[in-house]
Amino acid sequence: MPLLQLYPQTAAAHDLQGLYLDVPLGDAASDTPFVYSNFVTSLDGRVAVEDDAGQDRVPATVANADDWRLYQELAARADVLLIGGRYFRQLAAGHAQAPLPLADDPAFADLHAWRREQGMRAQPDVAILSNTLDVTLPETLRAQGRRVWLFAPASRVTPEARARLADQGGEIVALQAEPHADSAPRELDGREVVRHLGRLGYRRLYSVAGPWSFGVMLREAIVDSLFLTLRLRLIGGERYQGLVEGKALPEPADFELASLYYQDEVAGEAGQLFARFDRRTSTGR
Repeated sequence: MPLLQLYPQTAAAHDLQGLYLDVPLGDAASDTPFVYSNFVTSLDGRVAVEDDAGQDRVPATVANADDWRLYQELAARADVLLIGGRYFRQLAAGHAQAPLPLADDPAFADLHAWRREQGMRAQPDVAILSNTLDVTLPETLRAQGRRVWLFAPASRVTPEARARLADQGGEIVALQAEPHADSAPRELDGREVVRHLGRLGYRRLYSVAGPWSFGVMLREAIVDSLFLTLRLRLIGGERYQGLVEGKALPEPADFELASLYYQDEVAGEAGQLFARFDRRTSTGR
């Protein structure tokens, strides 16, 4: 069924496939990379639940193939993926929920073709934020031709760490991390990470990290757009895990609605909303 566009209002119907392939994502001519993120959440605001192994996962009652399609489309638009080192520790332990996009799946062959048509690399590169460098890189990243950057505090970068991760296909960028009053001491400065990636030529940065990293990025005001899928069902849970984790933001991060689509049902069950929010600046955008 076509999607109903609720905002901006229009009489036109939209197919889900291709919905995010032509939306504006920053100015390609700008020296400042455009940073965007996305989540899927229940109606009661839960983006994750704890499984039997104690791992946080997207709730199975919320996740669905249509949201997964749009997740892959946003990845297809990216030059580089931003992710925390925790994901690779989960991957090494067999607890990661899914491989990094773009998925090597026939269902997304059109997205791989789309990247080729745009003159883009086969896969987005990867930028890993790690305060410890306790990371093992899977061989699949190198096999896919991805360039992998690891950003870490200079105090954590040793010749041994450089050699170990270089053998796995990674390149370390040592940053002079500064302590933040509202976060862990010696935490990486996301603004410097984004600036460095901009100097490397990246223009679209897609954050696929979790709520904790998203909170850090909001505190540092480096998120330009949030794509949010809101599944219209309540799921409950003993421990609330919302969109933003960590300490309260020192100042509210104001966003404004850029687009909103309604899907009446998913496989005969509860439908969902697909929303995009753009960060407001002092001039409104």
